[in-house]
Amino acid sequence: MSEELADLRERYARLSLLYHVSNIIHSTLEPEEALSLILREATNLTQANSGSIVLINPTTGFLEIEAAQGLPQAAHDLKLRIGEGITGWVAKAGKPARVGDVRADARYVPVRPEVCSELAVPLEVQGEVRGVLNVDSDRPDAFTEKDEELLEGLAILAAKVIHNTWLYEQLRHKARMFESLVSVGQTINSTLNLDEMLHVITREAASLMAAKVCSLHLLDASRQSLELRASFGAGDAYTQKPRLAVDESALGIVVRRKKPLQIANVQTSPVYQHVDVAKKEGLTSLLGVPLLFGGDVTGTLSVYTGATYSFSNEEIRTLTAFAELSALAMEKARLYERVVDIEEQLRQNERLSALGLLAAEVAHEIRNPLTVMKMLYHSLDLRFPENDARATDVRILGEKMDSLNRTVEQILDFARSTEPEAASVNVNELLDNLNLLVRHKLQNQHIALRKELQPAIPPIMADATQLEQAFLNLILNAVQAMPDGGTLTIRTGIEGNSVTIAIQDTGAGMSPEERHHAFTSLLNSRKPGGTGLGLAIVRRVIETHRGTLRIESNTGHGTEITVTLPI
Repeated sequence: MSEELADLRERYARLSLLYHVSNIIHSTLEPEEALSLILREATNLTQANSGSIVLINPTTGFLEIEAAQGLPQAAHDLKLRIGEGITGWVAKAGKPARVGDVRADARYVPVRPEVCSELAVPLEVQGEVRGVLNVDSDRPDAFTEKDEELLEGLAILAAKVIHNTWLYEQLRHKARMFESLVSVGQTINSTLNLDEMLHVITREAASLMAAKVCSLHLLDASRQSLELRASFGAGDAYTQKPRLAVDESALGIVVRRKKPLQIANVQTSPVYQHVDVAKKEGLTSLLGVPLLFGGDVTGTLSVYTGATYSFSNEEIRTLTAFAELSALAMEKARLYERVVDIEEQLRQNERLSALGLLAAEVAHEIRNPLTVMKMLYHSLDLRFPENDARATDVRILGEKMDSLNRTVEQILDFARSTEPEAASVNVNELLDNLNLLVRHKLQNQHIALRKELQPAIPPIMADATQLEQAFLNLILNAVQAMPDGGTLTIRTGIEGNSVTIAIQDTGAGMSPEERHHAFTSLLNSRKPGGTGLGLAIVRRVIETHRGTLRIESNTGHGTEITVTLPI
C-alpha cells in the first residue's frame, strides 16, 4: 500500500512538473525563445549538466543544433546525418536512447569531454520525427527510467509548442510577404518607363525573396531565345552571358511549361546552361517563374541564393504573384509608350494636314489672279514675226501660265481628295480615346479633366480620323490657354437632330476681336505666337461634315467651343 502511495505521489509530482513546464514554455510564440525555455526546463527536471535541441533541416536533411545549454560554442556548428551518433540514431529509429556510459557506446559523437551519460528522446510533430531533445550528465548512469518517462512527456509538450511556433512564424512570414507584395506592386506601378520598371522589378524581387541575385529575361521577337533585360546583384560574368535558348535552357523549361521551376544547386544541375558562371558568381539555388500576361509567356523572373535553399510553396506562390503583377505593369508601360508614339503621330498628321490646307489656300489665291492674267494675255493677242525674239517670249509666257495652272489644279484636286469617308461613329467613345492620348499632358500641366458625356448618344455618320483630329486640336488649344493649370470640361448632348460636343477651359478667355478671327483663313490668322492652323483645320473638318461651330468667351472667364454635327 505504501509503495502504491509513493508511486502515486511520484506520478503526481511528475505531472505537476510537466504542467508547470507547459505553462512556462507556452508563454511565448517566438521560436528561438520557445526552444530555449524547453531546453532549460528539460535540464532542470533531469538535473543534467548540458543539453541541446536538434532539429532536422528540411533543405539539407542534416540534424542541426537550434538551442544549446552548457555546450562549448564550437558545438553549435555541429551537423549530424540521420543515423549518425546517438542523436542521429534516435532521429532515425524514432525511439528514446538512455546511455549510462557514452564512452562504451560506438554511436557516441563527442561534444563535451566531461560527458559520461546521455538521454535523448525524439521530437515528433504530427507523427513525424522532426528533431531530438538531448540531455547530458557528467555522472555515469545519471538518468533513470523515470527521467526518460519525464523527458518523453516533456518532448510531447515541446513538439506541440514547436509546431505552434512554426505555424505562427509561417503566418507572420506570410503577412510580411503580403505587405511586401502590396508595397512592391505600388512601387512598380508608379513607374511608366519600361527599362526603369524592369530594374525596379528585379530590385524589389530580390528584396522580397531575400535573394542574392535576381534577373529578368524577355522573349525575343522569334520567341526562340531569352534575352537578359535587367538584373540586381549580378556581376559581369552573369550580365555578359549570351542569350538563353528556349529549347535548351533551364529557364526555357519555365517558358515552355508556363510553370515555376526550382533547382537545388545550379552548379551541379545537368539542365542549367551556364554552370561556370554560377560557380564564378557564387549562385546555388534557383527559383524561376514565368511572366504571364493574357495567358501568354513574355519572359521569366528568377531569383538565386548563395547557399543551398529549398523554396517553400508559399514563397513560390509569392514570387509567382509578384511576376504576374510585374507582367501587368510591364504591359502598362508598353501601352503608355505606344500612346505617346500615337500622340506624336497625330501631331505630325496635324502638321501635314495644316500644310495641305495651306497649300490648297495658296493655290486658290493664286488661281484667281492667274485666271485674270490668262484672260488678259489672250485678249492682247500678241503676234510677232517668227524671226522676232519676242515671239519666243510670248510662247514661253503662255506655256508657263498653262503649267502653273495645271499645278494649281493638281493641288486643289489633292485637297478635294481629303473629303471625309463617312462611317458610323460613337462620339462618346471617340472622346474617351482622345482623353487617353492627352491624359499625361493634362497631368503635367495640373489640369483637371471633367467629363459630362450624355449616355445613349446616337451614332453619327462621319470620318472618325478627321473628327479625332478636329477635337484633338480643340483640346490642345484649351490646354494652351491654361499654362498654370485649370479645369477642362468636355460635354456631349443632343439638340434636335444634332449631336453637340462642347469643350470648355478656365483659361484667360478671348476678346471680341479674337473670337471674330478665331477660325479665320490660315493666311489671315491673328493668333499671337502661333500660326492658327489648328482652329482653321477644325473649321474645315466640321464644315465638310455639315456641322457648325459656336464660340463663347469673355476675357478672364475662359472659353467654350461647341461643335454641332447632324445625326
